[in-house]
Amino acid sequence: MSASAFSFQLRHRSSESQARCSSFSTPHGTVHLPAFMPVGTLGTVKGLLVDQLQRSGAEMVLANAYHLALRPGDDEVCRLGGLHEFMGWPGPILTDSGGYQIFSLANRTRISEEGATFQSHIDGRTVELTPERAVEIQEALGSDVAMVLDHVVGLPSSKQEVAEAMQRSLRWAARCRDAATREDQALFGIVQGGLDAALREESAKALTGMDFSGYAIGGLSVGETQHEMVDALDATVPHLPADRPRYLMGVGRPEDLLAAIWRGVDLFDCVLPTRSGRHGVAFTDRGVLRLKNERHRGSTDPLEADCPCPACERSCGYLRHLLLAGEMLGPILLSLHNVTYYQRLLRRTREAILADSLADFCRARYAGWGVEAALGSGREPSAPGR
Repeated sequence: MSASAFSFQLRHRSSESQARCSSFSTPHGTVHLPAFMPVGTLGTVKGLLVDQLQRSGAEMVLANAYHLALRPGDDEVCRLGGLHEFMGWPGPILTDSGGYQIFSLANRTRISEEGATFQSHIDGRTVELTPERAVEIQEALGSDVAMVLDHVVGLPSSKQEVAEAMQRSLRWAARCRDAATREDQALFGIVQGGLDAALREESAKALTGMDFSGYAIGGLSVGETQHEMVDALDATVPHLPADRPRYLMGVGRPEDLLAAIWRGVDLFDCVLPTRSGRHGVAFTDRGVLRLKNERHRGSTDPLEADCPCPACERSCGYLRHLLLAGEMLGPILLSLHNVTYYQRLLRRTREAILADSLADFCRARYAGWGVEAALGSGREPSAPGR
């Protein structure tokens, strides 16, 4: 980690758990951790303006290097001033390398030791993504944080397949590290190993030896249960350095965030807030609300009385009308509400950590969501929709 461009400061460690409050400083600003990054895969968080994202409390966003390299092209983004100028976001940006697409586009992908070969989902052309190319793309985009290229496999998979993917990910991580040239871009390693505790430990220790600026936990939210996910976190987080950010990739639901924060995770991303909003689903302290349901017809209640977002200035009945009428404002308002809710949840979580009251805070949230709090084991069932 370049001392001049990046710094990680641990502010407070919870007396009740492994949770911590910290700050991660980048060339485009400081992120207060734990934090949630809205996902802007193609250089935009779907349906939301940059100033709306800023007012939601978001400090850092995620974009996807693989998708941007296909369209409009990393060279074009670079010509247009880099990703910050391109999308108009002044704060920190993290770019994913394309490793997740190895999983999500598996039917279009061939894996070799050299890298991954994709068939473009846009025009069918062949695209080669090596560790070196993944770094080249992200350096052209100019994100604050770049991710190594990793080999993600779905779960369940055989132990041999998971072990081979983990070892390949380590070799690719070393190649990414050797290819990186920008002092103003941090590079994060990604722990793999599926649900196998020994493989997770091996991966974490090997990556720590490579001295990355931060460490991500990958290969989860790919088919495992929540119980299995938190068991994998318990097997991984203790082996990650305490003086670097810890990032859980692609997760997730509010109850998942709290379970991971309890275990010492700092950073998250997921498409769930905006994707749910586009489908008429809102997150609240009372649980998940499905606005298309009949029970919301004629309701004069806001989604949440104390939420400052524009959606909560309107009634649930009006939001339901927008959704059923196919008006684009409905998904936009719900997406904005959900992003705001996640930012408020993380801000209140940070406050609870600082006050050493995280256990009470989590139990209150779980009760409102209608899930059982079991922070010691992390085994919280799924929240019901209402």
